[in-house]
Amino acid sequence: MALTDKQARFIEEYLVDLNATQAAIRAGYSEKTANEQGSRLLANVKVSDAIAEAQKERSERTQITQDRVLLELARLSFSDLRKCLTPSGHLVDPQDWDDDTAAAISSLEVVTNRTSEKDADGKTPVEYTHKIKTWDKNAALEKLSKHLGLYAPEKKEISGPDGGPLEVVETPASVRLNAMLDKLSSVSGDAESG
Repeated sequence: MALTDKQARFIEEYLVDLNATQAAIRAGYSEKTANEQGSRLLANVKVSDAIAEAQKERSERTQITQDRVLLELARLSFSDLRKCLTPSGHLVDPQDWDDDTAAAISSLEVVTNRTSEKDADGKTPVEYTHKIKTWDKNAALEKLSKHLGLYAPEKKEISGPDGGPLEVVETPASVRLNAMLDKLSSVSGDAESG
């Protein structure tokens, strides 16, 4: 069975931002049910297989692979700003930066200022101030660390008011459920012992 036109459109839209709800809306599904429709579509084997195949084709076409993304994160994580400066602290011509250094720089601003003094020729010299901004090294390191499993899963502690214990409120439904579970447990216990 082939994909419907709406399913095919959903796949195209999902590949834009990987947001199932928004993809469902853009594909023509109702905004009221888009969240459920998106989840249902992602659970559909034909749709999920088509998404996986489209992602594989795009990866091959663009040459953007998981390895390439990890290498780029590594470049940012282990960048060294000293490589764009001379030993005396002047800026190395950006044309001469190595690829790793260039990748780590998010912006370079050059501010020119005329000095108040004149040089030997009577001209007012210009001073240059370079403002260099790098990509967020900590964010790149954190992503790499998570990928490598260096972080333990975060544990969240839940407590009641003022850090005290949580209060458990039994409802009639929870009392009935617990009674049924106890009954099932005793029946299965009797069956195992007999």
